[in-house]
Amino acid sequence: MKNKLEGKIKRLDNDVDKLRVKRKDSDTLKVIENVFDNATLKALYTLSNKGIIEALGGSISTGKEANVFLAGGENDKDIAVKIYRISSSTFRSMEDYILGDPRFSNIRHNKRDIIFAWTKKEFRNLMRAKVAGVRAPEPIITERNILIMEFMGENGKPFPLLKETKLDDEEGQRIFDTLIEYMHKLYTDANLVHGDLSEYNILIDPKDITPIIIDMGQSVTLEHPRADQFLKRDIENLLRYFKRYKVDASPESIYEQIRRTEPEN
Repeated sequence: MKNKLEGKIKRLDNDVDKLRVKRKDSDTLKVIENVFDNATLKALYTLSNKGIIEALGGSISTGKEANVFLAGGENDKDIAVKIYRISSSTFRSMEDYILGDPRFSNIRHNKRDIIFAWTKKEFRNLMRAKVAGVRAPEPIITERNILIMEFMGENGKPFPLLKETKLDDEEGQRIFDTLIEYMHKLYTDANLVHGDLSEYNILIDPKDITPIIIDMGQSVTLEHPRADQFLKRDIENLLRYFKRYKVDASPESIYEQIRRTEPEN
């Protein structure tokens, strides 16, 4: 058992070293070093010990606060590993979404605790979304600043962002309608507003041209004092983007559609 565990840790160390070697330019190397600090490596080892991560693969995406990596999970199943950077995350912007969320009223206002709470927050938000019938990555587990979730892609390749997907007007309208229904389900069934919905955090499954909502760390409950403001901003973002597909709707009508409690006739 001990030898097997040591072997897993050694493989993880080698995987991290490979990532460092692949990124030769100093700026990207600095980001990689910021991701894999000692605290994060310990968390990865813990997840490896639990059998959650078998091997760490290449980078899927790099955001302002987090990096997402492909990894091999149990039974060689692809999983996504989202690592919030403790050293370089702009955690002040996180506070706008954390403060006012009753689920996290007792956290201390220091950087580490905010980031750990944010990781748990995304896990809970994704879980609520799945239960409400919204297509989003299924969360698996969190460990400190690491979120493990379902990999949204095929054969190690992630599904494209909405921003990167060519659509005709009919497909655009259909995706827009699905997203508004997702926002309605989040609002009425999950008690959530996404809070940062745009073409940059919606994936498109190429098999059936359906949307998948991602990046739900900033999603807030309806009790948050700025929930209504965030909802209206999400609506404006979608209407702005889908205008290119001749989607014609007013922000007011979409707002009422999302908030409706009675089924449409």
